[in-house]
Amino acid sequence: MGEVLDLDCVVVGGGVVGLAIARRLAMAGREVVVLESEPLTGSITSSRNSEVIHAGLYYASGSRKAELCVKGRDALYAYCREHHVPHRQCGKLVVASNPDEVAYLEKLLKQASANGVDDCYLIDAAELHALEPQIVGHAALVSPSTGIIDSHGLMDAYITDIETHGGTIVVNSPLLSGELTADGLVLSVGGDDPFTANVRLVINSAGLEAWSVSANLKGLDPATIPHRSYAKGNYFALSGKAPASRLIYPVPEPGGLGTHLTLDLAGQARFGPDVEWVEAPNYDVDPARSEKFYAAIRKYWPHLKDASLQPAYAGVRPKTVGPEGGGGGDFVIQGPQVTGHQGYVALYGIESPGLTSSLAIADEVWRLISE
Repeated sequence: MGEVLDLDCVVVGGGVVGLAIARRLAMAGREVVVLESEPLTGSITSSRNSEVIHAGLYYASGSRKAELCVKGRDALYAYCREHHVPHRQCGKLVVASNPDEVAYLEKLLKQASANGVDDCYLIDAAELHALEPQIVGHAALVSPSTGIIDSHGLMDAYITDIETHGGTIVVNSPLLSGELTADGLVLSVGGDDPFTANVRLVINSAGLEAWSVSANLKGLDPATIPHRSYAKGNYFALSGKAPASRLIYPVPEPGGLGTHLTLDLAGQARFGPDVEWVEAPNYDVDPARSEKFYAAIRKYWPHLKDASLQPAYAGVRPKTVGPEGGGGGDFVIQGPQVTGHQGYVALYGIESPGLTSSLAIADEVWRLISE
């Protein structure tokens, strides 16, 4: 089908992490092609999140999420300043709504410190009121290094770097199948201009579809493909003025960080995501879910008015651990030693804090292929 191309590197998936990896490869002198199945890059998971630059508080010490979030956060702030990507280091508060939750904040402070996040501190109810008069709680953990970012502006900057260094991005180009060979991979690519490619190195950064990409590779050991679950997160927008200038998070729930208040760069407030385990990705927001949102939000913002939330959007997190396992899970980044082939790298479960970690994930992929 179509022409046959000889390519050096192919990155499957043009989300924020795939673009960061392609940028790293291109800047290291590799010839890179990004294959994106959708008409636009970053139009699935990368466009359907909170756009938060995470500090790295929550993740288990020694996990890839903890390590890559902290490294990635510092790299991302520096990158945003250098490349004029719109962002703001607004900080966030994790609020304990009752005395029992204060113990969790103390535990979270220790976890943050263990992860190398050394700027967090606890405040009492009076200090919380002074900082954010509309937010109510018994205590709060302050995270000064949390921020917000224009995710599309970030992806545009990555694309500019890729193209400046000779890389190419091909949209509307789904990967149909492939085969591992002695000296690389053979890929069959669909779309308006289908083609076959002989490729030396393939990076599977296909997000929700990473499992399908690997399952369609002839010669790959299926035992290398981890479990997959989908955790849908729904968001609701607030009509009216935001009640806080910082991000406001409750104590987390299984599978997510609780229904939190995030801000966009224009100061508009939105709430979410909740956690809804689904069999397959879908992006409809059920207006009836707002009832649970009102109850959750009023724990820390009791003055939320009735009928002030409107359905906004939904995203789906690719998870390697389902609800039966607690809904956590770590990033899975498999270099050639794990995939069993020198030309294949696969990433699974790249959910939050994937955007924050994107530059650090790219460095980690480069390290694995350089070995």
